[in-house]
Amino acid sequence: MDARFLGIADLTETPSVAVVVDVMRAYTVAAWAFAQGAEKIVLAESLDDALALKARHPDWAALKDGPPAPGFDMVNSPGMLRSVDLTGRTVVQKTTAGTVGALAVKDAELVLCAGFVVAEATARLLRTRASDHVTFVVTGEDGRADEDLACAQYIAGRVSEAGTDAAPFLRRAAESRAAAELAQGVRRGVHADDVALCLELDRFPFAMVATSEDSLMVLRPYQRP
Repeated sequence: MDARFLGIADLTETPSVAVVVDVMRAYTVAAWAFAQGAEKIVLAESLDDALALKARHPDWAALKDGPPAPGFDMVNSPGMLRSVDLTGRTVVQKTTAGTVGALAVKDAELVLCAGFVVAEATARLLRTRASDHVTFVVTGEDGRADEDLACAQYIAGRVSEAGTDAAPFLRRAAESRAAAELAQGVRRGVHADDVALCLELDRFPFAMVATSEDSLMVLRPYQRP
């Protein structure tokens, strides 16, 4: 497999297969939302769009980065989300980088969203598709976030070599700037367990596939039968 690792701003053409990686915390949160029963996640273009969707669909749940805000039901924290019952609900998600990255490649033939918690399921789907060229979108810090790059490189390694050792990749993520900011309380809307939850390898058995549905970018879990 020919793997490219690009920041959002480096995407000059639409890839055929894209894996959008946001470990801390968008796609760890998305995976937890599905584990808590969410049916689908709508990736919003902006905070205003998220609120507009929520206004049109009052039964949907909206979440964002940072501290709680009027109109939003949750914040982008896996530690907080794991106690929320989302059975059968639609979640609207808007984050600083993760959702932006997915929307940037919305015209790709296959868009996967990933973190360490769904790494093997993501690699397995790529192996099943026998994808020759895969673009990994490193969303954080303008493409320089080492937790996202480490996860992307690990998934790429798992596609071709099932025995790839996760330890050095997880170590890089644990020592990343994002992990330090979350642990030190630099970012708001954070639970004390967020970093540990973001580093749980293969916590969930499903990959996450984003597709266009009625002009919206919609994320759903995919588990191979």
